[in-house]
Amino acid sequence: MAPTVAPSVAVVGAGVSGLAAAHRLRLLLGPRARIVVVERSDRIGGVLRTVDLAGRPFDVGAEAFLARRPEVPALLAELGLAGEVVHPTGARPTIRAGGRTVGMPGGTLMGVPTAGAQLAGVLSEAGLAAAAAEPQRPLQWEPGQDAALGVLLRERFGPEVPARLTDPLLGGVYAGRVDALGLRATVPALAAALDAGAASLTEAATRAAPPAPPADRESGGPRVSGQAGGPVFGAVRGGYGVLLDALAAASGAELRLGTTVRELERRGRGWRLVLGPTTAPEALDVDAVVLAVPAPAVRRLLAEPVPDAAAAVEGIELASSVVIAFAFRGITGPETSGVLVAADEPLSIKAATHSSAKWAHVSPDGLVRLRVSLGRFGEAATLQVDDAELVARARTDLATLHGITAEPVAVHVQRWGGGLPQYAPGHLDRVAALEAAVARARGLEVVGAALHGVGVPACVGTARAAAERLAGVVGTSNGSPGPRGSMEAWPASTTPS
Repeated sequence: MAPTVAPSVAVVGAGVSGLAAAHRLRLLLGPRARIVVVERSDRIGGVLRTVDLAGRPFDVGAEAFLARRPEVPALLAELGLAGEVVHPTGARPTIRAGGRTVGMPGGTLMGVPTAGAQLAGVLSEAGLAAAAAEPQRPLQWEPGQDAALGVLLRERFGPEVPARLTDPLLGGVYAGRVDALGLRATVPALAAALDAGAASLTEAATRAAPPAPPADRESGGPRVSGQAGGPVFGAVRGGYGVLLDALAAASGAELRLGTTVRELERRGRGWRLVLGPTTAPEALDVDAVVLAVPAPAVRRLLAEPVPDAAAAVEGIELASSVVIAFAFRGITGPETSGVLVAADEPLSIKAATHSSAKWAHVSPDGLVRLRVSLGRFGEAATLQVDDAELVARARTDLATLHGITAEPVAVHVQRWGGGLPQYAPGHLDRVAALEAAVARARGLEVVGAALHGVGVPACVGTARAAAERLAGVVGTSNGSPGPRGSMEAWPASTTPS
């Protein structure tokens, strides 16, 4: 009897989605399977990165995950890293609006006011009046329709609610402007409440917002460690690099860094990847492929073999941003967990995370570590200056916001060119069309932040489900293929909290 040929899978992209898919494939397909991870850059992690900041590991991409979603805690436990999970302190977030820094207002759904919203100090008298009047204004809404969130909010509440509340909250998640983000993809619970007959946006937000415990109603902040329901956020002691390295090792994959996939071709029942430079191309033939790359790369690679899938991602655009990490010695840092900056404030940064106050494990040496972010969708030109200028702008804003004028002892500038996909109106339809086209192509999966949520839990969950489907196609699976993921109803945890 002839020996069974071990299955082979290529994973294109070594971000957390690609590595999670490779790890799951290894568990399902066994040690004989050939799994090759091909990555264009010279490191793993994609838009997750842990750097050394004054002698301590520090994340300059996403810094946290939603602890109440199961994907990341389950994965960490699977890798033997459950003991490395840490949770935030009780420090509270703030917002800069109207030239003042105040506590994050309670009673909103991602910045959309509910009936109990506490907006004094954030909105002007005129803005408060407009928000109070919104429930009495007739609302025209067709169930199933989508809309640009900012346009809808401005029409209903006036200019201040989107500029001072929703834009800074969602801008930290997507690096996008609220005017360009689709309601259904970014705040699906609000859309569902409108479909169910809510007579106003205020009523819809009130229906959709989860109940808050008394402490939250008084303070206006999210629940923190020790409160009812458990911690909202978690992080990895030592940074996301610990998780990424563990995934890469446990996957047992052949890791090809600094290698570009130039073409993807259908070859019988399998696939051929053309790798490397045009002067010295290399062919890699496999049974199945996972594309864990940004939408433009998906479009390029699938243009010939699966044109319907390529067309579906045509409308998914990317935003660029910058994270600057600072370490200071001999200063008293902010006691809050961070500050979001309203879109109409005359500042360069859009947010700052006060990491030493937010995370007890970050600064055991007494240094004050924090990070700021700059850049939203459509603002790429503002980032086209050198690092020294970006640092100067950030330091000017830190002096304005917190009175920090000391020279930092360490600085790291991390540019994320095209780092975050934009969930524009109609995003759910684009993803559905993509997945339908991909499902018709045997041995192919597309995963990543462009699909079902930009947060790490959503990326991990989507990748693992894709691996389970592929395992059912190319080998003997230890579990049944999973359904395609549903749209993530949670924001990514990159904003101060």
